Amino acid sequence: MPSFLLYAAAALAEIAGCFSVWAWWRLGASPLWLLPGVLALGAFAFLLALVESDAAGRAFAAYGGIYIAASLLWLWGAEGQRPDRFDCAGAALCLAGAAVIVLAPRG
Repeated sequence: MPSFLLYAAAALAEIAGCFSVWAWWRLGASPLWLLPGVLALGAFAFLLALVESDAAGRAFAAYGGIYIAASLLWLWGAEGQRPDRFDCAGAALCLAGAAVIVLAPRG
């Protein structure tokens, strides 16, 4: 699976897992929300470990840009709040940084 798809799947799993805790803690959802959340967070870690990289820290750093953009898509799609221009500008900067990390020529 290409790295971008792994990053995207990892982001969805991480956001879903974190949102389950948010829903329980902040929105009063049932503690049962934590069960799929734990599974989602486990899937996130597994998916991120599948990314081809010579160093874990580099894979995690590149993932950060994808996570930020995916979080804004979650904000819009799941929470019904459209990202504003500052959200979009920040995500673009983060994606540019992630691209530098991923696409840099290394020996």
